[in-house]
Amino acid sequence: MTFLRIYKILTVFRAYRLDELLPKHRTSTWFKLLLISLFWVRSKAKQQDIGERLRLALQELGPVWIKFGQMVSTRRDVLPKHLADALAKLQDQVASFDGQIARQIIESALGCSIDDYFTDFEEKPLASASIAQVHTATLKSSHAQVVIKVLRPNILPIIKSDIRLMYWAANQFTKRIKFGEKLRAVEIVSDYENTLLKELDLQKEAYNTARLRDNFINSEILYIPYVYQDLCRTNILVEERIYGTPIANIDELKRNSVNMKLLAERGVQAFFTQVFRDNFFHADMHPGNIFVDISEPQNPRYIGIDCAIVGVLTEDDQRYLAENFLAFFNQDYRRIAQIYIASGWVPETTDATALEMAMRSVCEPAFAKPLGEISFSQILLALFQVARQFEMDIQPQLTLLEKTLFYIEGLGRQLYPELDLWQTAKPFLEKWYEDKYSAKTLFQQVWTSLPEWKNILVDLPVRLGDQARMTKQMRNQLKQINQELQRSQKRYRWSLAILSLVCVLSIVTLLVH
Repeated sequence: MTFLRIYKILTVFRAYRLDELLPKHRTSTWFKLLLISLFWVRSKAKQQDIGERLRLALQELGPVWIKFGQMVSTRRDVLPKHLADALAKLQDQVASFDGQIARQIIESALGCSIDDYFTDFEEKPLASASIAQVHTATLKSSHAQVVIKVLRPNILPIIKSDIRLMYWAANQFTKRIKFGEKLRAVEIVSDYENTLLKELDLQKEAYNTARLRDNFINSEILYIPYVYQDLCRTNILVEERIYGTPIANIDELKRNSVNMKLLAERGVQAFFTQVFRDNFFHADMHPGNIFVDISEPQNPRYIGIDCAIVGVLTEDDQRYLAENFLAFFNQDYRRIAQIYIASGWVPETTDATALEMAMRSVCEPAFAKPLGEISFSQILLALFQVARQFEMDIQPQLTLLEKTLFYIEGLGRQLYPELDLWQTAKPFLEKWYEDKYSAKTLFQQVWTSLPEWKNILVDLPVRLGDQARMTKQMRNQLKQINQELQRSQKRYRWSLAILSLVCVLSIVTLLVH
């Protein structure tokens, strides 16, 4: 199946003539010959430009590739405009499947007619994406307007085929590239597989949505729609229908005099709040999943949907990341190097001075620019690349966070090109770190744990008595064992003496005779 999938990818690559995207000096001869050998593959979308052909190719290859295009489309600071514009259509303009099939899936999941729960079901989808599509309806019981998300039929085999291909590529990379094992490519694919498969369980998405909503109840930064968990199944999700302006519709936001600076800053605040305050963050914040409530243009609020992919960090991850970000904001390269070593991201034998100098060489040229022109996510990526020269182990648990940061900064710069991530993020991180690890917080933690210490102290004499009795019993047992060994040694010595005497008598008897 893997080789069949490779063949499919190559034929799509040739059909849409995507070799135009490859720098000519890097296109190897064998790859050109390989494409030429597929002479029977007919060209597609001949009249379209390369951006549109790339979008159609990713769409034809399926969900894994569509998601890749969605991620890349947010990086307008590094991607040509014509490619970014074309790939942006992958957010919610993926080809839909028949609405009648969607109706059948919903009725099968609920075990009854769709009319038992809903009225005004619209067979034409409101939006269609890589994994599922969305239909509108009205709840019969409350007349509330809702959307019903329906998984695409027969999607699992396609995803599993691509995942197998990714595992194959990761294994080849690990075996054939020097220090390839340090990149932990197989582990990263495994992490991506788990993430992608979670999107195929809409009941998990319902839980994630409800939890994120609880975290931002009455927030002026982010709104998460209400989910009707009793109507959700593995392949369908029912939630409140929201009305907002798509984040990608910059012209519409400007026409309504939305405060773009505040909106961009609130995106950064929402990200850091989820990562550090809640340790539960929406990890798929591409433009297709974000809308803006512009009912108060000078006080805009984000609306987040599609909460299938979420991220959670360990407490150590949170602390090291916060310290790393703060050291970076303060241009303390020595501290960054120490954090990388202390966290275990690089070997503990790493020369801290050499690592510091390497990181300084990456960061200082960037800091020479105006703050509004510095890409934080790009520099963070560059720091990871430097650390790999010092045998850094890729941390799969951080890949979702890296991707989300790319999304957030990319969106923020689209909304407000002068976005100063430093000014927005640094005060938040400083306050979070102070609140989390200040002397006052540590004292409060000790004070909170006093009832537990009280129970321990009350039980301490009993435990010490038990321990003393156990120690005495162990001493008695050891004494008995020692005495038994001494008796065994005496018996052994007498046995040896008797055996020796018998041997001597036997020899004497032989000599006499």
